[in-house]
Amino acid sequence: MENEGTLKKIVIALAVVAAILVGTLAYVWISKNTLVDDLNGEKAALTEEMVALQNDYSILSTDNDSLNVQLEREREKVEQLIERVKKTEATNRSKIRQYEKELGTLRSIMKHYIVQIDSLNTLNTALRADAAAARKEAEKNKKQYEELRSTTDEYAKQVEIGSVIKGRDISLVAINASGKETDRSSRADKLKACVSLIENSIAKRGYKEVFIRIKGPDGILLTDDQQRIFEFDGESLIYSASREVDYQGEDIEICIFFSGTQEYQKGVYTVDVYSNEAKLGSADLLLR
Repeated sequence: MENEGTLKKIVIALAVVAAILVGTLAYVWISKNTLVDDLNGEKAALTEEMVALQNDYSILSTDNDSLNVQLEREREKVEQLIERVKKTEATNRSKIRQYEKELGTLRSIMKHYIVQIDSLNTLNTALRADAAAARKEAEKNKKQYEELRSTTDEYAKQVEIGSVIKGRDISLVAINASGKETDRSSRADKLKACVSLIENSIAKRGYKEVFIRIKGPDGILLTDDQQRIFEFDGESLIYSASREVDYQGEDIEICIFFSGTQEYQKGVYTVDVYSNEAKLGSADLLLR
């Protein structure tokens, strides 16, 4: 009886030990699986962070070719790191920790590039603003120049117009053989046309030629044996007679005589007086 009690106690003790071992093994197995799940989760999270960093690098761009080359190099590093993580077991904690450090380094490098790109963008924006301001200033200066040139051209034109010598008090009379005026066609020996050149302070000084064109009652231009021509307003005009005068910007009266070989008929004679620059005026003479 005593032996049976001892054996029973041993069996019970072994059962207790077995139960403890089973529980311990179960705990270890569960803990190991939990740890593996955690490590797989850490690896997946690390991979996601790397992919996010890769995407961040992809959207970084700049007009600087040298900087773009450096960015592309860093993108390749991130891509290579992702491939290395994929090939590494989650349980290799030392490697996972190493990759986490490399990821941190790549993040720091990207922040440096972001600051650099922002600085370049700020500089480019400032340069574009300066260029726009310069273009605006150039357009303003061009407009001012064109306005000034237009004003100068207009002023020059006005000066040119104002410098033209004008005439007044134009007259046409007949002169007889005694040198006296007459209104009789039968007594007329020659015709005299007179004009006063008006004072003009901005007109060019010097010798000027004045031309007269006299038409008879029949409208035919009176000329002598020589046919004389002068240029006026792009045309070549025949004139009856002319005279050169020294014009010094002050009023001056001149008279030009026409002595033709023809007999003067009764009727109205018309004289047109010209300089090379302008028509000075006209006058009529009635011969009876």
